[in-house]
Amino acid sequence: MGLGWKGVITTCALCWVAASTAQAEAQDRALLGIGRLFTNDFFADHRDRWRTGSYSYSIVHGRPWSGARPQVPGAVLEYRLRSEIIAPARLNGAGSNDRAYVGALSAGLHTHYSHGALDISAGVDLVATGPQTGMLDLQDAFHDQISAPSISDRVRDRQVGDDVHPTALVELSSPVALNDRTSLRPFLEAQYGVETLLRVGADVLIGPMLQQDLWLRDVPTGQLYTGVDHGKAGTGFVLGADYARVSDSAYFPASFGTRAKDERFRARAGLHWRFGDGISYFYGVTYLSEEFEGQPEGQIVGSLKLNFNF
Repeated sequence: MGLGWKGVITTCALCWVAASTAQAEAQDRALLGIGRLFTNDFFADHRDRWRTGSYSYSIVHGRPWSGARPQVPGAVLEYRLRSEIIAPARLNGAGSNDRAYVGALSAGLHTHYSHGALDISAGVDLVATGPQTGMLDLQDAFHDQISAPSISDRVRDRQVGDDVHPTALVELSSPVALNDRTSLRPFLEAQYGVETLLRVGADVLIGPMLQQDLWLRDVPTGQLYTGVDHGKAGTGFVLGADYARVSDSAYFPASFGTRAKDERFRARAGLHWRFGDGISYFYGVTYLSEEFEGQPEGQIVGSLKLNFNF
């Protein structure tokens, strides 16, 4: 498979990350934290459709965390693994042909640093789609165990095909401390690859225990989850919203006939409980606007994280 411009962009981005890492000051690097977030519409509207489920797992390595991002790119590195299932409105029968089924797996490398007043996150992912990921078979087997609807042959035969999509992602944010317990994080995000889009939005973090963590952004929902936990106990709230212009998406192949909408909107809220170093809980809900022409409504999904690190 020829990678074309995507391959060139990905190769350049990987070289940049590697060079930045090599130039970082020589200092012992260690595991700083593990971030994880499980999202499913079962935790919200119970409908098992569209952006129905995803799991993000991030391993963060770097120099000792001081409560703020380092000034050097590559000093903090995130190794990111993701899985996602995107399904039609129904897995069989009426409504099973409104969009193509998507099973996706990805692995990537990202760096998080600051430059002046900007927080910068940049990296690349390789996103695999199609039957090769095994996601459809996994969902079908799970549904069989719990007597949930099975996936029809028609959905299976018309799913997004096998491919690998090099994807580059950059986010610029400018945190503003409103007081000692509240901060505003407006951001701009650009992505090129499996989905090509430009997104603008903002998040509000409320609570002293949330002000010194390294925040990572979940791809489908935009929810912020901790990559490095500063360890303060307490309760905090996160509110956010964003708007995106979409120019291309591999999740809507031309052969299927469904056309992606040019605009998307997300709104989210979440609650963090932290009981001490390594023990925390998060629950959030996200509204996702319609993604394709003919989608009758948006959807609400729920996100969970439960950490017990001993």
